[in-house]
Parts: sequence; structure tokens; C-alpha cells
Amino acid sequence: MIHTHIAEILCVKPKTKKTKTMEEDVKNTKTKKTMKIEGEVVVMKKNLLDFKDTMASLLDRIHELLCRRVSLHLISSLQPDPANEKRGRLGKAAHLEKWVTKIKTSITAEETAFGVTFDWDESMGPPAAFVIKNQHRSQFYLKSLTLRNFPGGEGGAIHFVCNSWIYPSHRYRSDRVFFSNQAYLPSETPELVKELREEELKNLRGNEKGELKEWDRVYDYAYYNDLGAPDKGPDSARPVLGGSPEFPYPRRGKTGRKPTKSDPKSESRLALLNLNIYVPRDERFSHVKFSDFLAYALKSVTQVIVPEIASLCDKTINEFDSFEDVFHLYDGSIRLANGHTISKLRDIIPWEMFRELIRNDGERFLKFPLPDVLKQSRSAWRTDEEFAREMLAGLNPVVISRLKDFPPKSNLDSAKYGNQNSSIREEHIEPHMNGTSVQEALEQNKLFILDHHDALMPYLTRINSTNTKTYATRTLLLLQEDGTLKPLAIELSLPHAQGESHGSVSKIFTPSEKGVEGTVWQLAKAYAAVNDSGYHQLISHWLQTHAVIEPFIIASNRQLSVVHPIYKLLHPHFRDTMNINALARHVLINSDGVLERTVFPSRYAMEMSSSIYKSWVFTDQALPKDLLKRGVAVEDPSSDNGVKLLIEDYPFAVDGLEIWSAIKTWVTEYCSIYYKNDRTVQTDTEIQSWWTELRTEGHGDIQHESWWPSMQTRDDLMETCTIIIWIASALHAAVNFGQYPYAGFLPNRPTVSRRFMPEPGTKEYTELEENEEVAFLKTITPQLQTLLGISIIEILSMHSTDEIYLGQRDSPNWTADDEPLEAFKRFGKSLEVIENNIIRRNNDKKLKNRSGPVNIPYTLLYPNTTDYTREGGLTGKGIPNSVSI
Repeated sequence: MIHTHIAEILCVKPKTKKTKTMEEDVKNTKTKKTMKIEGEVVVMKKNLLDFKDTMASLLDRIHELLCRRVSLHLISSLQPDPANEKRGRLGKAAHLEKWVTKIKTSITAEETAFGVTFDWDESMGPPAAFVIKNQHRSQFYLKSLTLRNFPGGEGGAIHFVCNSWIYPSHRYRSDRVFFSNQAYLPSETPELVKELREEELKNLRGNEKGELKEWDRVYDYAYYNDLGAPDKGPDSARPVLGGSPEFPYPRRGKTGRKPTKSDPKSESRLALLNLNIYVPRDERFSHVKFSDFLAYALKSVTQVIVPEIASLCDKTINEFDSFEDVFHLYDGSIRLANGHTISKLRDIIPWEMFRELIRNDGERFLKFPLPDVLKQSRSAWRTDEEFAREMLAGLNPVVISRLKDFPPKSNLDSAKYGNQNSSIREEHIEPHMNGTSVQEALEQNKLFILDHHDALMPYLTRINSTNTKTYATRTLLLLQEDGTLKPLAIELSLPHAQGESHGSVSKIFTPSEKGVEGTVWQLAKAYAAVNDSGYHQLISHWLQTHAVIEPFIIASNRQLSVVHPIYKLLHPHFRDTMNINALARHVLINSDGVLERTVFPSRYAMEMSSSIYKSWVFTDQALPKDLLKRGVAVEDPSSDNGVKLLIEDYPFAVDGLEIWSAIKTWVTEYCSIYYKNDRTVQTDTEIQSWWTELRTEGHGDIQHESWWPSMQTRDDLMETCTIIIWIASALHAAVNFGQYPYAGFLPNRPTVSRRFMPEPGTKEYTELEENEEVAFLKTITPQLQTLLGISIIEILSMHSTDEIYLGQRDSPNWTADDEPLEAFKRFGKSLEVIENNIIRRNNDKKLKNRSGPVNIPYTLLYPNTTDYTREGGLTGKGIPNSVSI
């Protein structure tokens, strides 16, 4: 071993069994003309946010002093390699220059540019790719290689956009290859590049067994079998989601961890504070993003110290005693009891986490920024107008639908669940309908419903067996002449006491402003908000953006080469998603995780989302189809998107349709450059493999649904890509970044209800009469869950300082083709027009739903293309390219 180490230091290779590599295939042949090609390589050295490996860094410097240890070989596009005529010939090795004097280990993520000089045979033509070998002991991030003044290059340059971590060569089974930024359909790929292209895809598919390591570059599928911890006992076990008719689910990325001892179908989990969950290394957060994530997210580990927090509550354990107590979270936070408590907290969590938890005041714990919903008024959130407006412009504006039948009907199987139709009658709502009859309102398309009844009723008995005590709700609303919605009635339903097959038992509550009736109405709205909050987190947010998009990421990396034009189109919309989803499985949606602690379905949360996935339809995620399906729009061939909104002042839909149209135009223009007819799509082997695998593997549990596009036409391809981009960018922005502005004050968006509506004659009803605030706060989310819940949604609402927004790219050289670059510029210009339109609408006082009583302008779909300051934090605006938080 000593001999080997010294040999490494002196660059003398010990005698080992001879192996054949691509480098050995380089032939010292005479060429007619050799030229010097100057290049620039941009790298980022791994820094202290990863691991403290000072010795490895020191050895890297010694290696560089004695011999060059990072080498690059250009690959010819014209001359075959004599050892393998299906591949281009390799040029002579070139090395990064001045590594020792330029590269540093730093806390900050610093990019460094290195010069590199290639000796190149002119007859070999322009290089199509290059091989890089890292003989150091540690990895570095390779951002790009640019060849300057190369004859025939664009503007005299050839660009290789890499954006990949390069580990020491011994970690890889084959050489790391990067292609130029030229896009090729499979059939149009240069002959000497085809095998390299296919081999790179095979490498990414992998065939590894066992646990995947950080340097592995493997994209593969797995079930959601890592949420439970059955070895802890049956209370911590959770069903496997995916792979069965009972619990269908989209696939997630494979980690290969060992199964648990108690259940071989369940995958073992890492320790809570171990965030090193496997995802392919290039899918992990950048250093800047990870730094931001630490700053924003470390306080979310409050779940670790929940028992400690209980001793800090001042008056009533785990209760807010008034709204003023809640306001104090933002005005003054919670004062720590004594220095002993601080010592205990510091003993059980790392100092960096503790420092973030106590913010900038060593005596105070969990002080939060003031949510937007409280900035103008501390009572406007309680109005009926604001309650209804948030269904159109709040954090969950994607559920409300038009009421087509009265009374509302259920789609649940009556043989199993009995009569689940609504008990709301005309006499309940007509007194509040401004003189309009129910029939007239139906005919005029003015009745709307927020309906969470069918989604919740099958789980309600089990949910209410926990500490939760809640209802399945229906909320009816009237569209008024001024464009606002007016709540008419809220129905709270429970399963029949004699069993589910006997139907539901319902109570109807109608608006009231004064006395105990007004307090009861406020509670009814809170129960409806609890339903909507849970549905938002589980379905609108997690399932319908995070979970459904991950299989597209895996399939794209397995079946679409990096030089494929559709890969280039979609890749920006996959950034960071696998990483944030892995973290979510680790601390948010797992058994006893943050979501189970803070959202009412508790341990049945993910199981319930599986049930709703059964009715998910990919093609209905197109915004115009979604609006038509919910009945909030009707077909209108004369409009740009083919639909007309029935609620004209519907901020999410109005802004969203403009964004949808801009995305669709961009995708159509881009795809038309490469696909001239339907035959081009049909004969694209990578596209066909991608789409087949996406359906049969990634969304395998619903692969036989008839609604899947056949992928035989250009329209199929364009609509599919538009939907993918819409889900990953605008839809996620709309349901994610409004969380803290609206739900940072949890009484506005409670996530849990702990007791049923008080009945007259009970102690709870007397309390309701005597102290409305105490009764309200004892019903909704308690103090500990509030602290944890607010902490999490603050993190989820944050923009990273290195965010890349819709209409932006991480490199101006993402393609060598001029037509896509021009089309992308037009896309950016269209988004700038939309920004101005949003500003104009927000300033229009006639559009009351744009800001509402709380005066929060609707900016969740404001593209933010012109703001290059990279403002992070709670901005409440901007559409990131991807599901990145």
C-alpha cells in the first residue's frame, strides 16, 4: 500500500494488470496539419458544504505539482477511431492549466476558469464530444468547455455545456463523455457519435444492484416503499404506494437501500439528520441552493425537539390563548424559559440549526416574518369575501368548480357508501342569493362549489379515529354582479353512526355576522379551510406537481440523449426536483413526518393521495382542459385558448391562460424546427422509447388508461411538452409560493381541527358563547403543530437566490441552433408582456379579486423575467422553471 501511495505521488504507476482505455487508443499518427486550439474550462471545486476533506485537497495539489491530473481528449466527428470504427478518433490529451494557483477550497461556490490547449489534426474536423478524466482524489463541478476561434464554430467557437460533477476516474465504469451543444434527432446523428450517444444512455440506466452511491449516475424507478419505518412498530408502518391496484402511485427515483427487517417490501430509511439521500449527483442542489436551503430549512427540524418545546409555552400547554398570542409569533416570538432550556436545545441539535431556530435573538425562539394576509389588516382575513376570494387567487385556486346540479351530487359508490348526496336545499341558500333563485343562478352559471366531500368521506372514519375531529365539506358560492363570490352555505358531513353503507349525516351552516351564530359560521369556514388546506398540500401541491413530474425526469434521462432537441427543451424544467422530492420523503411525507404532524389526514395522508391519483388524467392538466372540466370556463373557438371564463375576474385562470399560451407558442415553434411532419415523430426512436417507458414504468399503474396520447403526431408531442412545462413551472408556482403569504397565519388556513362543532347545551358551546377566540383556537391547529407548520411553509414559499425563472436559461449557449435561440427570445418577450398585463390588472380597482380585503396583489404567476437581481426569499412572485422547492 505504501508503494502504491508513493507511486501515485511521483506519478509512477505501479505494475498492475494492463487494462485498455480510450486513452490508449490514441494513435501517434502523422497528420497533414496540426493546429493549436485554445479553450476555456469553467469548473467549481467542491467546497466545505460537502465534506471536509483537507487531505484529499492537499494531495490533489501535490499531484498537480508533479504531473497533470485532469486530462481532456477531443473526439473527432469525421475520422473513425482505428480501434473502434463506430466512434470518432481521440485527439491528444490536454490538461487544465494552473490548477494549483487557481483552485481553492472555499465556503462560497466559486467558479474558476482554466485555460486548456489542444493539439488538433485539422483533418479530424470539428470535435463532436470530449472525454474528461479526473485523477484527483476529490470531485469537481464541470460547468463548460469552450473552444475559441475554431474554424466553422459558431462565431469561431464551439460550446460544450456540461453542468456535471466529475468524480475520480476509478469511480466510473466508463469514461465521462460530453457532447457539443448541437442538437440531433437520433436519425440525424453523425455516424461517429451514434454509439457514444447510445452508450451514455445505457450508463444512465445502470444495472447496479444494492445501494447506489453518490458518484453513481443511475436513473431508475422505485415504488414509494420508503415512507414507513416498520421496524419501529406497526404504528410507524405505512403501505407501499405504487405497484398495486389498491395503492397506485407515480414512481420515484431508486436508491437501492436495503429492505427493513420487519417488511421485505419496505425500504430502510436513513437517520433523520442524514440528508444524504441518493439522487443522481447532477440532480442535487447547487452549492448556492443548498446554502439557501440550510438557511431557510434548518429550523424545520423542530420535529426533533417537539418534546422540548412543550416546556416553553407560557400559559396553557400547547394552546394559543387569543389571536394576540398568534400575532406574537410575528411581533415578538416565544421567549425561552431559561438558560438551561437553551443548553438542552443546543445539546440535541447542531449549532447551525439552533442558531437558525433562534434567529438573531438568543433569548427568543421561532420569530416569523409577518404574512401578507396580516400586513394591511389583522381582521380582513375573517370576511366572507376574502374566504371566497382565496378560492380564486389564494394558495389553492385549482379546485373550485361550477355547480351543474342542485342539490350537489356525490360520485361515490352508493352500494358501498350509501346516499352521499348533499342535504343543502333551496331554503338554506336563497335568503342569501341577492334575490336570485337557485334555478336562475344555475341557468346563468352563477353557482359554484368548493367540494371536498367525495375525496374525504372514504377516509373520514379512520381520520377521526386519530386526534383529528373533522368533516367532509361542501361550500356553495354565488357569483355576484361585481365579479366577487359570496358564500351561501357550508355543509359538514360525517359517516353515519351505523356504518359507511348507511350514507352520511350532514349539518348545514349559513352566513351570519353577529352573536354565537356568527361564531359558529366562522367555525364552519374553518372546517372548510381545514379540508382545503389538507387537499392543497397532499393533492394540488404534492401529488399533482412534485410526484407526477418525477417519472418524466427519470424517463427523460434514461431514454433521451442530452443532444436530443426534446431533452434540451425539457431539461431546465427538471432542475432540483428529484432532490427536493427525496428530502420530502425523508422529513415531510414519511410516517410521523412533518406533514402527518401538521395536516389533518395524519397517518392516512399519503394513502389518501394514492386514492385520488386513480382519477388523475395527464391530458386534463392542460390549463384550458382543466378549466373546462371544472366548469369554470366554456368552449370559445374565437379566443386564443379556445375557452371563455365564466368568472371573468379569476386571477389564477386569467394569468394562467396567458402563461399557458406563451408556453404553448414557444413549444410549438421549437418542435416545428426539428419535426417537419408526423412521420418524424413516429420514427424518432428515442421519443417512442421515452413515451413508452414513461407510461409503462413511470406511471405504470395507470398505463392502460385510454387518455394517454399515442405520440404519433406532432400535436401529441407539442401538447405533451407544453403540459410538462406547465406543471413543472406555472402550476407549481401557483400552488406553492402563496403558502406563507396566506397560511403563514394559520387561523386563516388551519390544517387541523381537533373537535367537532359545539352542540347547544354543552360546555364547549358555552365556551363558544363566552369567548369566541378561545373556542376557535381550541378547535383548529394547536400551538406546537402551528410552530412546525409555519416553519415548513415558510421554507416552501422561499425562492432561492440562484433560481432560474421561466424564460431564462442557465447558459446562453444551451443550443448551437439559431432558430431555437430566436424563438426563445420571443418567448421571453411574450412573458414580459404578460408581466405588464398582470401589473395593469392588479392596478384595476374594478377587479376586486386581484387583491381583495387583505390587499395582496396576485403575483404568483408574475414571470419575473426582467428581474436579474436574483432576489431570494419570500418574494411572492416569479415562476421558477422547475419544481425546485
